[in-house]
Amino acid sequence: FSLQEIHIKEPIEKEVNPRLLPGELLLCEASTVYKYMQEDGSNRGTYGKLVCTNFKISFLDDDSASDDNEPQFKNKIVGENDITLQCVDQIYGVYDEKKKLLTGQLRKYPEKLIIYCKDLRVFNFCLRYTKEEEVKRIVSGIVHHSQTPKLLKRLFLFSYASAAPNNTDGGNQTVMFETLEDWRDELERTKGNVKYKAVTTNEGYRVSEKLPLYFVVPICISEESILKYDGRGIPIWCWSCHNGAALLKMSAFPKEQDDSTSQMQKAFLDGIYKTISKPPYELLKMDDLSSSLPSLQDIQTAYTRFKQLFLIDNSTDFWATDVKWFSLLESTNWLEIIRRVLKKAIEVAECLEIQHTNVLLIEESATDLCCVISSLVQVMMDSHSRTKSGFQSLIQKEWVVGGHCFLDRCNHLHKSEKEEAPVFLLLLNCVWQLVQQYPPAFEFTETYLTVLSDSLYVPIFSTFFFNSQHQRDTNKSGESLKTQSGPFRFLTVWDWSVQFDPKAQAFLNNPLYAEKPKPDKSQRKTARFKHQRQLSLPLTQAKPSTKRGFFREETDHLIKNILGKRIGKFINSSDEPPNSLREFYDSWHSKPVDYHGLLLPRIDGPEIKVWAQRYLRWIPEAQLHGGGTIATAAKILDLMEEVQSLQVKMDEECSQAVSGDVHSVPMLRNSARLSSLFPFALMQRQSVKPALPTSTWKDLEDEDDLVKRDDEFVDLSGDML
Repeated sequence: FSLQEIHIKEPIEKEVNPRLLPGELLLCEASTVYKYMQEDGSNRGTYGKLVCTNFKISFLDDDSASDDNEPQFKNKIVGENDITLQCVDQIYGVYDEKKKLLTGQLRKYPEKLIIYCKDLRVFNFCLRYTKEEEVKRIVSGIVHHSQTPKLLKRLFLFSYASAAPNNTDGGNQTVMFETLEDWRDELERTKGNVKYKAVTTNEGYRVSEKLPLYFVVPICISEESILKYDGRGIPIWCWSCHNGAALLKMSAFPKEQDDSTSQMQKAFLDGIYKTISKPPYELLKMDDLSSSLPSLQDIQTAYTRFKQLFLIDNSTDFWATDVKWFSLLESTNWLEIIRRVLKKAIEVAECLEIQHTNVLLIEESATDLCCVISSLVQVMMDSHSRTKSGFQSLIQKEWVVGGHCFLDRCNHLHKSEKEEAPVFLLLLNCVWQLVQQYPPAFEFTETYLTVLSDSLYVPIFSTFFFNSQHQRDTNKSGESLKTQSGPFRFLTVWDWSVQFDPKAQAFLNNPLYAEKPKPDKSQRKTARFKHQRQLSLPLTQAKPSTKRGFFREETDHLIKNILGKRIGKFINSSDEPPNSLREFYDSWHSKPVDYHGLLLPRIDGPEIKVWAQRYLRWIPEAQLHGGGTIATAAKILDLMEEVQSLQVKMDEECSQAVSGDVHSVPMLRNSARLSSLFPFALMQRQSVKPALPTSTWKDLEDEDDLVKRDDEFVDLSGDML
């Protein structure tokens, strides 16, 4: 295209410099870079400067210099046009209209750069009008710093920790599980201290570098047993149920062993099982997750396919995939993996709750699927894990201190793609299913889960950037610019004030959370507070929209009809739950929900949904203007505010409102101007559905029965409302 074909925003005259964090260094930059807006088929966009630092890639235009255009839900660390180096997924160059993956050394430099991000943003930059030397520097700089293998100490985490002032605390109530006292308190909270003990055997990491400094085992397990096989074959406590049954995990012995070693290990395990299967311990059920759940490779393959559905280059690509949306979605197998993981968590919950049986989760390292299942079970069975501080403490206990290899699984250092797998993201997807099915049961919102998933790629927090507590501790020592010498003081992601101001943090808290009532001493201890099944608000009639119907609550019944046989296949699949489990599941779902008791996810067929806010937030075509859950939330907040003001008027002596939380979300006032993907897609952005190619319409006209056509999805939203 020529310059005349572009709607040009003139190159900026005033110098715009990037905002640098402490320890952040500018590495290379290029001027007169053109950034496309991917909202329609045109080449509209804006000129600016593209820069690369040791922390991020950033595009700066004249809007970057003013505060007038700032979104109200703003991340203080990563701006709208910033991509942290860890968030870069793949980089493509366009040569003569052909896309080519860019890695390593480049012989020829592209005329266009496409950056795909792990948070599913897509950036398109045109370099035709940039000086050749600058193109070489910026492209090779971006590829080198975001795609080539790194040393751990080269992560920005260390540069920031050595240069930033150590004065943030943010009133964080999260239990970090880094002291013996934290574990003892958790044992006491769950009444597990009768049969289990916190041990100091691993102090100095003399048992294993993979285990935390402190952990909990059955009282009958000796220190010699723990030391014998570096902690392998030892049941480690995760959580105790109200009836005394406990959830345990164990790292298995390697399968490839010689016969004598294998016999010794088998004898050792038999002794352990006998010890913890007799009173006072409950019966023991063992579950080898490596055989009962998909492998990490299967999870990685499914997610790689799934994310491609949302890494949309332009509007035309979106509508091309929309026609075969359901078959594309099913072929990824991602939703089926989520369903299988949730089903496994229900099985474990049934053993603990109904059968009063201890469950021992077994996995080679006990730091991947064990973390997913143990966390999910606790979210489902323990209402404390559904509060914000409780959920954060759970992640600390099971994942951060528990030894999940975040560095390898997120491939932060680009060392090995074989180790990469979105295990933590799988947990967040599963928890999101529960949050959207039972909103009043959670103190946090889906926006909280979305920004938590984004924080995986922000290397100023240590939370998701080490493989174990040992690795973190051994890399803590270093030269600090502020204090001459001494250990690094890393930030924790749980201090949300680092990323968001109080107004933005309000979106992380659920205003409809049904807080646990204070116990009435006159009631028996076993009595539980019962809530309504759900808050069912009437759906507002909206004008017909050309948006994809799948992500709208109003179209659930239509989807059930369209998917027909496909849903039947899910429900009647070979791994249909056994009778006792199905009875447990059906019986629970037939009763009113206690938002502070056990929660079981609905897992049949279309009940497993796509996490629309995370995966669709950057796609204008998928937004529902003035609608979606945000419209409902806005109405509820209006009512709550009205009730509060009436309360103030009624109580003449009280000069302040009962709570200030509702007033801290002023941007919800005009819900008609908001998108369904608020707060990430803020205000309306126009996107018009293009005419489909004649051949596509002809194909659709030839088919009368939509249900038979399970390959294609026709947008019927215009006829729906």
